Amino acid sequence: MFKVISLLEARKVLDCQFGNLRLLTESATLKDAAGRFLAIDIASGEFVPAFDRSTVDGFAVISRDLRGCSDTIPAILHKAGESQMGTLPTHILQPGECFYVPTGGALPQGADAMVMVEFVEDIGADEFAFVKPIAPGANMIFKGEDLQPDDLILPKGQRLNPADIGTLASMGITEIEVFRQPKVAVISTGDELVPASEALEPGKIRDVNTPMLAALLQQTGAIVQEHEIVLDQHDLLRATMKTALAMADVLLVSGGTSVGEHDNLPKLISELGKVFVHGIAIKPGKPTIIGKVDGKPVFGLPGNPVAAFFMFHALVKPLLYLLSGSVFEQTAIRAQLSRAISSNHGREEVILVRLEGDQAIPVPSKSGLVSTVCRADGYFLIPRDLEGLTSGAFVNVFLL
Repeated sequence: MFKVISLLEARKVLDCQFGNLRLLTESATLKDAAGRFLAIDIASGEFVPAFDRSTVDGFAVISRDLRGCSDTIPAILHKAGESQMGTLPTHILQPGECFYVPTGGALPQGADAMVMVEFVEDIGADEFAFVKPIAPGANMIFKGEDLQPDDLILPKGQRLNPADIGTLASMGITEIEVFRQPKVAVISTGDELVPASEALEPGKIRDVNTPMLAALLQQTGAIVQEHEIVLDQHDLLRATMKTALAMADVLLVSGGTSVGEHDNLPKLISELGKVFVHGIAIKPGKPTIIGKVDGKPVFGLPGNPVAAFFMFHALVKPLLYLLSGSVFEQTAIRAQLSRAISSNHGREEVILVRLEGDQAIPVPSKSGLVSTVCRADGYFLIPRDLEGLTSGAFVNVFLL
């Protein structure tokens, strides 16, 4: 029989057992760093930008020279020069002067604003008329406005996205220390399973979990080690698990997690290591297992693909982030239920929904039909102490 615990308690078990476990680190170039997790804090070593820079094509001015100017009483300024891209002006702007600067160019010293060329009239003899006042700092970026020396750019554990890569490049940082990608082995078990590529015989079903879990792992930045389907045989599964663990940091086994005669996984994890959790008070996902073998995390995920999908997001993905010194934070939005939902008392329940405006519309689903997940935008959890929710109730929808 299961001794079930809540999903929150299961997450606490993960933190307790593996909270200090970290992957080794390695050096990566920027072209290979997207999606990787930083192993160190990255601080700025210089000013960004390195000079006062224009964001428009126009004229650098001293803003107080334009106070009170208008269409009828324009401010007339003398053009003192032009800024060339890739060089810094040597001229120091004086009162009564303006200076042409192209977009991205450097402002001369003394200037504190840019006026777009569309709002300036050339009246000849290097004299220009300005008809609108300008605020200090308008249409320009000051030196160091983005970053200054010793500013923290990116914290340890940050998963690098394209904008992060661009920021690092702007600092001249081309090689960084990152956590090694976790190697995760995936094993599906069951006498009834055949690979997705094979034709079905009577009584057989295609293995959904191996390709699905592999895709989820790849999204998380893991290196996937797929194993062949294993029959419901104790010794065969034991040998496959030992082979997988010798090469992997984490092991995922789907199927064989219950307490039936052919459910070998709980016994095998106990033989090879230790079982911490066997049974979570959630639907779907009740027979989920968390254990440890050779110091490595081992998950027993239900053979039900929908349950395996949710338990991956609820437990496996947060652990993979943890191994890389990071925290997995799910995106949630507030929405109103379009209709009432009943629930099984005593277990949290996952409810799939489509989102239309601010409404969450429950997606009809049956156990094991993973195609229902494809039709959903997200899901919410009904707490285990509620028997359901009324129409119009507000829920936190976690986006898929």
